[in-house]
Amino acid sequence: MPAKPKLGQNFLDDAQAVQRIAASLGDLSGRTVIEIGPGAGAITGALAARAAHVLAIELDHDLAAHLRTQFPPDRVTVLSQDVLNFDFATASTAAGERLCVIGNLPYGITSQILLKLAASHAALDRAILMVQREVADRITASPGSRDYGLLSVTVQMVGPAETLFTLPPSSFSPPPDVHSAVFRWRFAPRFAELGLDQSTFLPFVRKAFAQKRKTLANNLRAAGFSPAVSAAALAQAGIDPHARAEALPIEALAALWHAVQIPSPVGLPE
Repeated sequence: MPAKPKLGQNFLDDAQAVQRIAASLGDLSGRTVIEIGPGAGAITGALAARAAHVLAIELDHDLAAHLRTQFPPDRVTVLSQDVLNFDFATASTAAGERLCVIGNLPYGITSQILLKLAASHAALDRAILMVQREVADRITASPGSRDYGLLSVTVQMVGPAETLFTLPPSSFSPPPDVHSAVFRWRFAPRFAELGLDQSTFLPFVRKAFAQKRKTLANNLRAAGFSPAVSAAALAQAGIDPHARAEALPIEALAALWHAVQIPSPVGLPE
């Protein structure tokens, strides 16, 4: 099947890489695996040989029809739909377990898919995902590094992520313009551990990182917190008032979130 550039299709055709990616999910005996963007089915075949069932989600109707002719329906179910509309919770309930996920994510919607998976964390066990190398660097970055930011915190709040290996453009057909990286994401959310409300903590972090080169105090003021509230919250959390968000580990951001939840006569933003 020819690739469709408008859909960001770059098919993996490196046989060794295919096996390595599938093996990275670990033991799949008796497990249901969700594959995002199976494309021509290279990884699908490796998964079908390892897992009890593969649920392949393919946006391209032509590719979906082709995949249905390649694999037995009792081992591989092909859904022709947008993964952003897929209900992971329902699939997890039907499978009777938290799901394993694998996928070569389209570069154009990588962030949206990662946010979708993060929001569906209760239904997921672990994932092996292939993304642009620079995106993997941001996902796995540590506080204080150049790549650490909102994406790092969002992913790592849901569970630890580690880069496994990189692949050159020659591993794909057609070759993309960038290198790709495969990373492992284990779903072990930290919200309860840190006493955080997920619905308000991540929007708060987004405000903290709004202008990366500005200090945290300036970003808080830009988000509507008064100077007095910002200063008091930073002091309570033990954070240098001149610090930038990119220097703070998740635990410090959690402490700051707790500090700004305390009602103050100075007033909090609506």
